[in-house]
Amino acid sequence: MKAELVTAASNVVRNPQILVNMVSRRVRQLTLGHRPLVEFAPGLGHADIALTEIANGKLEFEFNSAENGNTEVVEFPAVIASKKSEKAA
Repeated sequence: MKAELVTAASNVVRNPQILVNMVSRRVRQLTLGHRPLVEFAPGLGHADIALTEIANGKLEFEFNSAENGNTEVVEFPAVIASKKSEKAA
């Protein structure tokens, strides 16, 4: 990934966890054959295309609001070691 694209996209989406989720989902879509929403140079990776789309305002996100009207952000769950790796230790 190009650093300038990450910086440009992070100026649009301030929360890094949300940005990672958006890029991940968009990369999955592009890998499955969805068409890019922006023009791009040949050889650009799917993650760079996703970051360009976010930086150009082609992709949006919305929060699910809680019942009291406040915005709720769900944090990523902690990493849990599998039982196989615990047995090996």
